Amino acid sequence: MQRADLRNVAIVAHVDHGKTTLVDGMLRQSGAFGPHAQLADRVLDNLDLEREKGITILAKNTAVRYGDLTINIVDTPGHADFGGEVERGLTMVDGVLLLVDASEGPLPQTRFVLRKTLEARLPVILVVNKIDRPDARPAEVIDAVYELFLDLGADESQIEFPIVYCNAREGRAAMEAADVAAAPDLKILLDLLVEAIPAPEHDDGHPFQALVTNLDASPYVGRLALCRVRNGRVRKGESVAWCRRDGTVERVRISELYMTEALERVDAGPDGAGPGDIIAVAGIPEIMIGDTLADADDPRPLPVIRIDEPSLGMTVGVNTSPLAGRDGKKLTARLIKGRLDQELVGNVSIRVLPTDRPDTWEVQGRGELALAVLVEMMRREGFELTVGKPQVLTRTVDGRLHEPMERVSVDIPEDYLGVVTQLLSMRKGRMETMTNHGTGWCRMDWLVPSRGLIGFRTEFLTETRGTGQLHHVFERYEPWLGDLRTRPNGSMVADRAGSCTAYALANLQERGALFVAPGTEVYEGMIVGENARAEDMDVNPTKEKKLTNMRAAAADTTVVLVPPRPLSLEQALEFTREDECVEVTPATVRLRKVVLEAAERGRRRGTARNAARD
Repeated sequence: MQRADLRNVAIVAHVDHGKTTLVDGMLRQSGAFGPHAQLADRVLDNLDLEREKGITILAKNTAVRYGDLTINIVDTPGHADFGGEVERGLTMVDGVLLLVDASEGPLPQTRFVLRKTLEARLPVILVVNKIDRPDARPAEVIDAVYELFLDLGADESQIEFPIVYCNAREGRAAMEAADVAAAPDLKILLDLLVEAIPAPEHDDGHPFQALVTNLDASPYVGRLALCRVRNGRVRKGESVAWCRRDGTVERVRISELYMTEALERVDAGPDGAGPGDIIAVAGIPEIMIGDTLADADDPRPLPVIRIDEPSLGMTVGVNTSPLAGRDGKKLTARLIKGRLDQELVGNVSIRVLPTDRPDTWEVQGRGELALAVLVEMMRREGFELTVGKPQVLTRTVDGRLHEPMERVSVDIPEDYLGVVTQLLSMRKGRMETMTNHGTGWCRMDWLVPSRGLIGFRTEFLTETRGTGQLHHVFERYEPWLGDLRTRPNGSMVADRAGSCTAYALANLQERGALFVAPGTEVYEGMIVGENARAEDMDVNPTKEKKLTNMRAAAADTTVVLVPPRPLSLEQALEFTREDECVEVTPATVRLRKVVLEAAERGRRRGTARNAARD
């Protein structure tokens, strides 16, 4: 049977193609907000990090009223690093709006989210967004989308999809690109959604079933389990069967039952929730993602959500630098381990594994951004950490070592074609296609080892003068491609503790780029800059000018210092080598050597050289 008064749809797209902006338009035009409501753009991106970075990190759901219908909308991240959020979102819906930029067309993460959609066999509506761009090319973009469907193995039923053109920022949609500017609202899109996305189906008389796809928390009722009701009906106060992933079943009582209206959770009312409803359930403190809530007398568990395995890992441990404890309040291994375990509850995309040290753990995830976001959130909560260089996770297949490969798409001006080709070839990349748009820009698609892309973004932006666009997504595992050196420059390492002086830095800036300014406190083993040469260099950034009572023949000249290059957390993680790590505190991000003492580092280098010679 179908429930005709409800539609569940997810919005998927590449990063910055307008998903959250389109949801804004739907909410405003449905009358979800009062006439005097003060609203920011991208109202669903409510995390500080989401607003700062301009991306969606967590999948969120909202609901709009359209006539007699309720449309539940799940806004998903565009970054493949947060692919677990996309996969969970797709389990809650019956169809998908695929947004594609009218100029950029499908990009690597479009491929990722579409592949997940096709695997789930969900119907698709193609929304060509940003049709007002002066460089919009909708016909070519639609052809590229069809090619992408065929490349991903779509069958005949999947490749037949409706197309609508949209300007999400203005809240306009039409069936023809030329009509969007004159369209009054998004009614065309909403009508098409109601027609093309099927109503939720359920078996009449089937006992209650709901799959837990996400978790949230309330200061009043504790942990909330977000579920999609598959069959049956549930009401507040009822007893249900809690079917855990390990196969155990426990009888529990639902203390609160909420449904979503616009941005608010409201009580489900005396009728409760029925098939297709997206609900939030309170009263089960230890419930986890992937568990099933079922009929207490006839429990029937649903299949557990399958999530792609991580491809990148890094170590996270207590801060062991000489300056530890000055900025943060949460310093101990117990607090760090508790926070990582807490992250495991709601983030199915990461793994936390023990290491040979009791105060350090290996955190595995989908990509650098996902790991950096976790560290940044912990930093803002008052933690001090030592974070190691991100490393790819290898596999052994048929006795051979395999490594993850990424599909890389770059959009660059033609002037930088040679230098970008050289950079990616050095990283053992293979060019697959190159397309010239005829506007002075070209697009190249490459397959590159994941380890070759660690630290590549900063160098790419530098070489293209900030004009290039880089996107990548995990593709597959391939045999190990051998050694590669991704960072040509060495580090300038402080050889003693103290405060940096302008006199010392003026001499050092001729040897490379500095990360510190006069007055910055440093310690032995801390990295203060990037050497212009390949090897590391021990330096004294605290050296002071010797003063005498002799008057100089010429007056002292003013020291002119180049401004230091501050590194964000992501840039610091990209910069590190195998023998380096990042010290993260609420106030600062410092680069340092794993072994701080210069003499000990020299002994280890000598031992390594002797071992290689033998």
